[in-house]
Amino acid sequence: MSSIENVIASNREAWNASASQHRASEAWTTLIAAVDRADFSCLDATLTGLLEQVDLRGKDVVQLGCNNGRESLSLFSLGARSVVGVDQSSAFLEQAHELSARSPHAPAFVEADIHALPASLNARFDVALITIGVLNWMPDMQAFFAHVASTLKPGGVLVIYETHPFLEMLEPGAADPWRISGSYFQTEPVVEDKAIVYVGEGEANGVTSYWHIHRLSDIVGGVLRAGLQLRDFTEYPHSNREDLYDVYEEGGVQVPMCYTLVAVKG
Repeated sequence: MSSIENVIASNREAWNASASQHRASEAWTTLIAAVDRADFSCLDATLTGLLEQVDLRGKDVVQLGCNNGRESLSLFSLGARSVVGVDQSSAFLEQAHELSARSPHAPAFVEADIHALPASLNARFDVALITIGVLNWMPDMQAFFAHVASTLKPGGVLVIYETHPFLEMLEPGAADPWRISGSYFQTEPVVEDKAIVYVGEGEANGVTSYWHIHRLSDIVGGVLRAGLQLRDFTEYPHSNREDLYDVYEEGGVQVPMCYTLVAVKG
């Protein structure tokens, strides 16, 4: 396998190895209790408002990097006709199927690496959605967005809601969380051998994961080189990341913490 294939495979193993900890969390208990509602949504106000502007009513939507399917299920509350969630982690897709079984909605879930999507997803969707924490697991933005674009019909819309790469220069758990601790132009991935968790610190488990630092120019450039036309790009001073990052919403200084991007396939 190539080095990129090795990284993707290792990240898949790392997510599979972390799934049981996510299932044991309070967040999972909350999801199980809520997904039986037809109007269930775990989407925040920023993403909800943006998707309302895009207008999902009667449209076919694909979420690339759907994790346990909670966001895919939420898209029905905004009127989506059909939803397909794609993820390469079989363990998280098991959770997605469990949530879906409790829901009145019926999204489809596909186990696949974004770099090797099945032909059945080609040029099929009106909207492609990418949310928090997907892009940094991808080694190459140009290759990634080429595959994303392949899922869209002509005129289809890509929607991204992601954390801002500025935050990669900061360490919220440090004694001085405002001190710049990393380079914006870092090219080597952050390599770790511990469980991937959203709350607290993951325990060492010997499974290697690779977190890639992408500049905004990498992301926007990847979108443009995929043949997509940029329609909107907005930065926000609120966090859509782990609670630890809320420290950067305190005080009088605002920093870019997340962004939304909308692009259209010609």
